[in-house]
Amino acid sequence: MTLKVNKILHIEKSLYQDVLVFESETFGNVLVLDGVIQCTERDEFSYQEMIAHIPLASHPNPKKVLVIGGGDGGVVREVLKHDTVTEVVLCDIDEAVPRVSKEYLPHMASLLSDPRVTVFIGDGFKFLADNTSTYDVIVTDSSDPVGPAAALFEKPYFQLLHDALAPGGHISTQGECLWLHLPLIEELQKVTRNIFPVSEYAFTTIPTYPSGQIGFVVCSKEPGRDLRTPVRQVPGTRYYNSDVHKAAFILPEFGRALLKEGRDLLPKFGRAAREIQNQKEGKATKKILLLGSGFVARPCAEYVVREPSNELTIACRTLENAKALGEGLPSTTALSLDVLDTAALEAAIAAHDLVISLIPYTYHAAVIAAAIKGKTHVVTTSYVSPAMRELDAAAKEAGIVVMNEIGLDPGIDHLYAVKTIDEVHEKGGKVKKFFSYCGGLPAPECANNPLGYKFSWSSRGVLLALLNSASFLASSQKVSVPGSELMSHANPYYISPAFAFVAYPNRDSTPYSQWYNIPEAETVIRGTLRYQGFPQFIGALVKLGWLDQTEKSWLNESLTWAEVNQKAINAVDASESSLIARVQQLCSFPDDAEATRIISGLRWIGLFSQTEKVVPRAGNLLDTLCARLEKLMKYEEGERDLVMLQHKFIVEWADGTEDKLNAMAQQTLTSTLEAYGSPKGHSAMAVTVGVPAGIATQLVLDGVLSTPGVQAPYTKAICDPIREVLEREGLGLIEKVL
Repeated sequence: MTLKVNKILHIEKSLYQDVLVFESETFGNVLVLDGVIQCTERDEFSYQEMIAHIPLASHPNPKKVLVIGGGDGGVVREVLKHDTVTEVVLCDIDEAVPRVSKEYLPHMASLLSDPRVTVFIGDGFKFLADNTSTYDVIVTDSSDPVGPAAALFEKPYFQLLHDALAPGGHISTQGECLWLHLPLIEELQKVTRNIFPVSEYAFTTIPTYPSGQIGFVVCSKEPGRDLRTPVRQVPGTRYYNSDVHKAAFILPEFGRALLKEGRDLLPKFGRAAREIQNQKEGKATKKILLLGSGFVARPCAEYVVREPSNELTIACRTLENAKALGEGLPSTTALSLDVLDTAALEAAIAAHDLVISLIPYTYHAAVIAAAIKGKTHVVTTSYVSPAMRELDAAAKEAGIVVMNEIGLDPGIDHLYAVKTIDEVHEKGGKVKKFFSYCGGLPAPECANNPLGYKFSWSSRGVLLALLNSASFLASSQKVSVPGSELMSHANPYYISPAFAFVAYPNRDSTPYSQWYNIPEAETVIRGTLRYQGFPQFIGALVKLGWLDQTEKSWLNESLTWAEVNQKAINAVDASESSLIARVQQLCSFPDDAEATRIISGLRWIGLFSQTEKVVPRAGNLLDTLCARLEKLMKYEEGERDLVMLQHKFIVEWADGTEDKLNAMAQQTLTSTLEAYGSPKGHSAMAVTVGVPAGIATQLVLDGVLSTPGVQAPYTKAICDPIREVLEREGLGLIEKVL
């Protein structure tokens, strides 16, 4: 549901939660806790009336009432409509809720000052434990079972409620939505029926709650008590009446059948439907081992367990990390595994049908060797290293598929390079030039630091990659760039008017003439995208020695950043003026504007600080800088990343023209992916690396990709099946003719 906000009335972060009140155009003032709507002026009465009046109106003589939660005062207001009630205690852990509600929701909270009402700020569990056999009715107005509130939906809490009731007492608790939480409601019924002699489920409608419906678990300590029939009228209501009270227990058939008879009538779709189909077909169970707990692992794991015949084991060095990664995933178990323990690694891999290796690439050869021994298939997202390639013959002999380079770059890039190149060749054309650039970047609105970059993976890996040498073909000549000069080869690269990208070559592009089957190509470049200004800044850090990995005996915690910088660049002294003069001397900036920009960025990092002490890491400048940048250049809450990938093909057709109607000798084709992460979900990088790996895993398990050996997606036979599924996931590239 969407509400138009007229204005924000109140924002604060209490000791327990974010508290927001805003004025909406159609629902009046709205109270929001931790991003979830709690009540609005327009429709709050339906919830407050029903959660209160159902247990009170069915009780023969309620006098003492306890309300747990409900600091907005709405439940207390309704409780006081019963003239039998002489005492009400409101127990809420967060003082901010009643305080804010009195100011912005006075129609709900005004009766909190009634002489019959006592407001107790504190823990509801302790309060219940301290007040046994006391209350005639207890109403729990709780939030959803997320975080600490989850305990309010568990057996120990209901036992406390039972014990705090006087003989014949009733409870009513927020019981979630039939449409969204039916399994939870079923579990609540089982729990409460083991504690209370009478347990029922009722519901109400309320527009601003999910699905417009919310329910209540209503129980009585009195055997045989009829909770469905009110024994007195309640004055001054807007939603509740005696007929609505009775009707609240009449559930739609899918709810009644499950709660009363244990029959599940809901439609089956997605994973549940596949599980039924698998049972009919007798599909065998497959066991998958996932090594690693990096940020790309979760999207990969989520994809793998979509298939109900898959059983996933997540293995990390620490069991806690493995459990955290697999939390909430079906058919998933956690395992503590040290990949340096060869015997343990071999045993774990041999017990599975396929292993996904998302650990650092240096371990892949050991994983593949263990997989060969255990005859277990392998999937990785990494480039095929020489050590991995050497295992090709053994993998073929073992009959296992070792699929590599199936993430983003490498991965998705291969799928669309092969597609377009094959299509051009089929039409008799030639790819004369091939450019492929990919970048993982902060979304433009989040690129708010001097480098225009943020770390979503190892800062050390990012910076070291900037020192790698690169080779490519240009005008049929091999061009080699030493790592020390890589940033100077960055040039503006146009994709759309919305972005100011620069591009520089990455690794060795020359073998792709063979791997992509484009021997006719005069230019072949694969490279990296960054925002304008990034290469010059990195180039300055290289010239200043801050990417130096050699150990410095003088680097210690007694030095300020300015003093470390002085030693790194051999400045006269550690004063800012001397440091800046030395920086200008070493960097030879092209103009004053560029000098100002980069020097300001170095100041932002803290390299001129006269007071802040350095915290060395690994005894060298590179790792010490990494530790600093990891704090300054991390993604903050609510920020998102951007993945931009583009292939550009300069094509020449067989007749020397692009078509019969156009005399141009060449044609430009592009394939582009522009993907953004979700601020509250996965990053774009995690999805575009993890999901392709998951897709390849399933295709290997299903026998679609069955050719044994160490391989990468360079052929139509491999690329087409993966790309077909990838496009169904919304991760396909957009292809254009320019």
